[in-house]
Amino acid sequence: MLILEDLLYTEDHLWVKILETGRVSVGITDYGQSLLGEFSTLDIPDPNEKLVEGDLLATAQDVDGELMEFSSPVTGTVTLVNQNIISDPDIVSEDPYEDGWLIQMKLEQPRELDDLMSPEDYELYVEEQRIMREDMPLEDIEDELEVIEK
Repeated sequence: MLILEDLLYTEDHLWVKILETGRVSVGITDYGQSLLGEFSTLDIPDPNEKLVEGDLLATAQDVDGELMEFSSPVTGTVTLVNQNIISDPDIVSEDPYEDGWLIQMKLEQPRELDDLMSPEDYELYVEEQRIMREDMPLEDIEDELEVIEK
């Protein structure tokens, strides 16, 4: 599992890179893409679409039909969409941190970045998720996650 030191992370396995001029780049983490395996489709917002933190940012579907939804980590307007991943979603699996980025956004609420996880915190979070998945029957994982989040 690859976790880069210069990024921030979310609980639903997105990474955020702070760019110059008040923008951020957003993508799916290496661990997040590994949960799905091979992508069959990937839906992302259009340029100029405004997103509020917590809004649906992307929906990914694997070849078995499993869906994974990703929430916007920050509030802002989509300024750039990675057109390459729309025609070839496997790029996200092959290179999640470089060529596999999803969108760039103009950040409207910089303080929202304070709510994101550091690389160290994300690594601990992923390890907790792995342990939970190993120790628990799949059907019980969702119930346990709800209890932990309360």
